[in-house]
Amino acid sequence: MIEALKQNIAKHISMSDKEMDDFCGLFKMKLVKKGDYLLREGDICSFEGFVSEGLFRIYHVDYNGFEQILYFATTDWWITDIDSFTNCKPSDLYIEALEDSKICLINSADKDFAYEHYPKIERLFRIMTQKTHVALQRRMIDNLSKTADERYLDFIQKYPHHKRLSNKLVAGYLGISHEFVSKIRKKLSQRK
Repeated sequence: MIEALKQNIAKHISMSDKEMDDFCGLFKMKLVKKGDYLLREGDICSFEGFVSEGLFRIYHVDYNGFEQILYFATTDWWITDIDSFTNCKPSDLYIEALEDSKICLINSADKDFAYEHYPKIERLFRIMTQKTHVALQRRMIDNLSKTADERYLDFIQKYPHHKRLSNKLVAGYLGISHEFVSKIRKKLSQRK
């Protein structure tokens, strides 16, 4: 698990072997079974996590009881509820394992320690935060300006693991009915 974390970090910043080992030593390894939750609405998110193996969905349940999926996190992705984690407030989100998964978790105190003792870590998280903001901005623009078909095509390009997801899960991400996802998938398969 730690080796995957080190490889991910090395994509963004360079660190000495000792710095890398010390920083990665702050993470706790966790096995999460399919269907288990890392976070539930109302709990305070006490971690930022790196998915070394598996698949998670991060979602919100609206006032009508509909699940609205913000994103899926698979191998080599980071997950958290940044609002809850940063502000120590109850979460509006759920983080659920869709498969048996392995994740590396860091808590706020250890992250602050890393900021203080390894300045490169602030750069790492700044880069990741910027990438997250770009992705969220792009998703908002796409939701406002693209058709459901276009959003689906973007989705399957962004999430190569889409075949591991049910129509219902894809629909929850795209904000459309699972029947419509089925129609889009059927239409695309007929074109091939």
